[in-house]
Amino acid sequence: MKVCELYAFLEGKIPKSLSCEWDNDGLMCCPNREKEVKRVLVALDVTSATVEYAVENGYDIIVSHHPFIYKGLKSVDDLGYVSAKLISLIESGISVMSFHTRLDAVSGGVNDRLCELLEIRDAEPLYDEGIPLGRVGTLESTVSAQELALKVKSVLGSPFVLLSGSKENISRVAVVGGSGKDMIEAARAAGADALISGRLDYHPMTDAFDFNERNITLIEAGHFYTENPVCEVLRRFVADADLSVECDVYCSNVIKAI
Repeated sequence: MKVCELYAFLEGKIPKSLSCEWDNDGLMCCPNREKEVKRVLVALDVTSATVEYAVENGYDIIVSHHPFIYKGLKSVDDLGYVSAKLISLIESGISVMSFHTRLDAVSGGVNDRLCELLEIRDAEPLYDEGIPLGRVGTLESTVSAQELALKVKSVLGSPFVLLSGSKENISRVAVVGGSGKDMIEAARAAGADALISGRLDYHPMTDAFDFNERNITLIEAGHFYTENPVCEVLRRFVADADLSVECDVYCSNVIKAI
């Protein structure tokens, strides 16, 4: 399988039509579209460590969730932290393809994977500006806010979670991988008792108690921890494209809880 063929296959699985207008993803770096693909590295982020690992271990492609190039480059030299990685990738013949908000929105992507892990059933789309960037569904049995927060921490491997809310009978739960503060109102409107996201911010979590009958429990579990499970989905997609291609997952997290 060639680089261009793998990208075409993944774009068929994760269509660009699901991307937010402001997003930038796709085939981010491609020294040779016709190169035969033997080894693929999947990672949430294309960090310097991710690039070094790919170079040292002979990978042909990095497939990531977060865009390798998010804002336009004005120059390419070894002093820029993005362009330095770009130079290294091109010198080593490594392509990068990223799938961002469309992977949040697509069936089986970031948020469906979260629902699967957290045992949220009958999940429905939760929309932001017409894009299904979250999900809302039902737990098998009701739980307290504390019980749900502890489950999220355990299942996702978060070093800690932040909890705002004290409901005792939570059954309908919304999830938004990554940053979900702009979808709190959508979760409320969908009848969610709780919203789980990677980052919700201080003021929305502080204000959550002030909504009285529209109170919603908010659980912040860390941006990386709510999105990293999708790397396994990307690995499966690569396997679907060509079982002969070796595909590994790299943990790109560089943020430590002290």
